[in-house]
Amino acid sequence: MRRSVVTAVAGLAALAVTATGCSGKSADGKPEIQVGLISPMSGPFAVLGISQQNSLNVQIEKINATGGIDGAKLKLIVRDSALDPGKAVQAANELAGNDAVKLVIGPSLTAFYDAAKGTYEKNKKLNCQPAVSTGSFAELKYGFRSQDPFLLDAEKVVGWLKQEGVKSLGLVYEADDTGKNTDAALKEMLPKAGIKYLGYQTNRADDQSHRAYVEKFKNAGAIMVSSSAGGSKTMAAAAEIGFKGKLVGGGSGMQNISFVEAAGDAADGAVFPAPLYQYPERIDRAQWKPGYLEHIKAIEAKYGKNVGPKTGATSPKGAAITADCLFAFEQAVKAVKSTDAEKVAPAIEALDLTAEQTPSGNAVKPGKTHEFYNEVHLYQWSKDAKGWFTKEISSS
Repeated sequence: MRRSVVTAVAGLAALAVTATGCSGKSADGKPEIQVGLISPMSGPFAVLGISQQNSLNVQIEKINATGGIDGAKLKLIVRDSALDPGKAVQAANELAGNDAVKLVIGPSLTAFYDAAKGTYEKNKKLNCQPAVSTGSFAELKYGFRSQDPFLLDAEKVVGWLKQEGVKSLGLVYEADDTGKNTDAALKEMLPKAGIKYLGYQTNRADDQSHRAYVEKFKNAGAIMVSSSAGGSKTMAAAAEIGFKGKLVGGGSGMQNISFVEAAGDAADGAVFPAPLYQYPERIDRAQWKPGYLEHIKAIEAKYGKNVGPKTGATSPKGAAITADCLFAFEQAVKAVKSTDAEKVAPAIEALDLTAEQTPSGNAVKPGKTHEFYNEVHLYQWSKDAKGWFTKEISSS
């Protein structure tokens, strides 16, 4: 374990947290600080919730192993949104009103968070969002994003498409807030890059195939796909019709091997933006960021890895950007010696954590925008005789 992490965690164990900070107690009467997670734990997007839960468990176990926070152990409270907005909002209301819960991660997906963020603000509940890509966090006092924001992603992708000489693009996305925001951004960005926007085909959760949508863009230079479960169906449809253009992700979701599984060889060359994601790259692990390497090793040891049954592509059973939420909370609490949200929120704003420190390997510097990440990478799926891997590419 790195010296900086050991020091940070050990320092937390010695904190003098205020009495209001440790208001909860466990069944055995010992002080307890609860962390909430609201995410799809069942249904077609359960891989997201399970990965988030795994990364939080690893991070919590590390903190608790050194005595917790001023003797108060952390406990994870999980609520399954099941991709149901009603359940997501109900869970947000419940956790926002629970004084023992000092940090909530989720609910995942932009539309769900848009419906919940007012409750968090009203209840002064710290929350961190690793699966909300659109919308602004700058006007929020208690909400922070540990996800690559779409505008940052889109700038990177559009720059690369322009560099590659692509002349047209069509969007296939859910008819939700994320899809609508993506559509609006592309309408503004693409003409400036000299790329014709062919429009927005909205898919449905109960679609068996996306072929009809992809057929609309069969002659496009590129198709942008959703970052959620529907995106893999778009990739599969592109393979079915023999689409010859470029497939690009609207966000970091395409790092999920389900996209490769669905598209097969059509995924070869597909490009997606993401925070640092070194796992599928063919580089020596000694080159990985130290905090990221430590976190992935812990995930693999406890939960193993996902393996695509058709492609053999692999991914860790964790979501490191979710662990960043807890790591940032930990560092902010250390700085103010309290879990009072009114003190911790500005302390999170003031954080300046290096890429070597964090579980995700990304620098975290939220500032007034409440955006954890100010840099995004561009990756391309590739396949050779040894199997599937990614390589980092960049736009000029």
